Amino acid sequence: MNTKVIATGVLFFGTLAATALAQEGATTGMIGGAATGAIIGGPVGAGVGAVAGAVAGAALEPPPERVVTYVQQQPVQQSVVMQQPVVVGKPLPRDVVLMPVAEDPRYAYTIVNDQRVIVDPKTYTVVQVIQ
Repeated sequence: MNTKVIATGVLFFGTLAATALAQEGATTGMIGGAATGAIIGGPVGAGVGAVAGAVAGAALEPPPERVVTYVQQQPVQQSVVMQQPVVVGKPLPRDVVLMPVAEDPRYAYTIVNDQRVIVDPKTYTVVQVIQ
């Protein structure tokens, strides 16, 4: 009985968090996290997974089109060469120089392996690779 009450409470607050974020990525992350958590940890796992998934999903939300356009219009700078592939959701090394996006400080960009890459400047996590 207590497990159901706790799980319901966690799911409720997870839903509120996703609603407050009002982003598809957060909602998708919440649903995926809840499903994975339920499989691994039952009802409590579902609640914890939902909250964790909402946070992760919000963090990887694609940048607005104006940010992509801004990055595409910037002059090409020297490309950083990395042996490993650039993957959305994975961080770049901290020694990579990021250029701020003037129109939206939540994003920065760089060029890695001759590809323009939009990054979260706080975490260096790749948000989008522009082909």
